[in-house]
Amino acid sequence: MSRIKSVLAALKANNRKALIPYITAGDPHPDYTLGFMHSLVNAGADIIELGVPFSDPMADGPVIQLACERALIHNVSLKDVLEMVRVFRETNTVTPVVLMGYLNPIEMMGYSKFVSAAASVGVDGILVVDLPPEESEDFAGLLRENEMDSIYLIAPTSSDERIKSICEHSSGYVYYVSVKGVTGSGALDHLEVQAKVNHIREQSQVPVGVGFGIKDARSAAEIAKFADGVIVGSVLVNAIADNQRDSAAAQSRLEEIIASMRQAMDEVTSPQV
Repeated sequence: MSRIKSVLAALKANNRKALIPYITAGDPHPDYTLGFMHSLVNAGADIIELGVPFSDPMADGPVIQLACERALIHNVSLKDVLEMVRVFRETNTVTPVVLMGYLNPIEMMGYSKFVSAAASVGVDGILVVDLPPEESEDFAGLLRENEMDSIYLIAPTSSDERIKSICEHSSGYVYYVSVKGVTGSGALDHLEVQAKVNHIREQSQVPVGVGFGIKDARSAAEIAKFADGVIVGSVLVNAIADNQRDSAAAQSRLEEIIASMRQAMDEVTSPQV
């Protein structure tokens, strides 16, 4: 069983939901990322999504686009991101790490070389935004051979046939995009999102993580009432941007945001008697 599956199963057994923060590797400087990752875990994160900087992040809004630009100023590459995970694993062998990004850097490295390198440093799952499941058989096969999970996006506009196909190809969890648009956009309609998550569950037993549009403890708690995981990105990346000249202040702000979400989520899923 993969680290992702183990963590999600343990949380489910305790009636808790996964808190899955996203940050962009190397933003605002590659020396800061490791500290940010540990701070997220210390504050209550269950799984970390680590963004691979890319020059044309088509699914991302201005906040994460700028994060990629800040990282790329320092020439942060896919190899650098893998090295960050390797160092993280020296002191944390428990928290799953999912790499989230785009296909071009992986193709440049080569599927086999990338998957081998990712497995060797302790990556647990891969989400490639622009690699649809029907075109990912070779890549997904390599991930399975190396006991890594393939994670795919489901959109609000995905048809039933499409949802079924994505879930059949997914492992670990599927990522439901809760709003139409890019990261950081739109306001959540919790009832609408809940209905969609329930509909996805009718077609698959794969855990469902919900992301896009989760900005604070209140929205995280609302999503935690029905989703298996709460994925939060732009508010964290904004906190880093606001404190990009002070890594300690940035870490403190990340911890504050995640701790507040963790508390709020636990209060609605495991209420105190």
